[in-house]
Amino acid sequence: MTYDLEGKKVWVAGHRGMVGSALVRRLGKEPCEVITAGRDTVDLTRQAEVEEWMAQSRPDAIVMSAAKVGGILANDTHPVDFLVENMQIETNIFTEAHATGVERFLFLGSSCIYPKLAPQPMAEDCLLTGPLEPTNEWYAIAKIAGIKMVQAYRKQYGHDWISAMPTNLYGPGDNYDLQSSHVLPALLRKFHEAKRAGDSSVTLWGSGTPLREFLHADDLADALVFLLKEYSGHEHVNVGSGVEVSIRDLAETIAEVVGYEAELVFDTTKPDGTPRKLMDSARLHRLGWNNARPLKDGIAQTYADLDTCGW
Repeated sequence: MTYDLEGKKVWVAGHRGMVGSALVRRLGKEPCEVITAGRDTVDLTRQAEVEEWMAQSRPDAIVMSAAKVGGILANDTHPVDFLVENMQIETNIFTEAHATGVERFLFLGSSCIYPKLAPQPMAEDCLLTGPLEPTNEWYAIAKIAGIKMVQAYRKQYGHDWISAMPTNLYGPGDNYDLQSSHVLPALLRKFHEAKRAGDSSVTLWGSGTPLREFLHADDLADALVFLLKEYSGHEHVNVGSGVEVSIRDLAETIAEVVGYEAELVFDTTKPDGTPRKLMDSARLHRLGWNNARPLKDGIAQTYADLDTCGW
């Protein structure tokens, strides 16, 4: 074991998000103390507030899932927000983690860090080998900077800090707002509402041909705790299911889970995004983790747990 969590104080930064809440649930099974801080306690974009909170809380380890996130429309419409806010959060937390002597730091990136036309499946070493997908390059650049910060702190100060790159995620606590959500939760909501309204069709963005990989948030959390305990290396580690599906097939699977047949209408005036995005998670599998649940089972579990009253 690289890092023993017993008796450690672990800060899950971004604990109210889908990934952060999954991490809190998973770390609750470990012999450590999980600490959190909501926006009402500390604004992570404010250096002085982060400095004060870190000095008081003194975590031994940090898992950083805090970030400004959103789908294609949100990223493409608000590039400054996605670049600046994420860079502020990263810089503030890294700076204070170093200042307070944090032993372990696990930074979470995103599969959008890889070039738009990267070789498939995407291995860790294809980072910075080509142009990014234009619709989310601002978020991607901030995440790439975070990876490089981890590597810089390892190089200059010898910190045992690491990075992990999750694939597309779904699960409890996801964002179902149709203006800012990702494709899987958006389709779950669209089919649920079509069923409730008796609509004959459901409209999807793009052509339906792009290929995507999905991982349940609780499976990601399990993989991240595994890495926190077992991995120590300069390079980031991909975390994915290893299974890809077209957007059309995803929609058909969701229709089956929701129990509603509707005509699929593809709005080709809207962008497809990256044509194909499959992570090469061989490094993670070699380390000893390969526990992703089947996609249909994960979607069914997610839909069964939804509180749709607020939609």
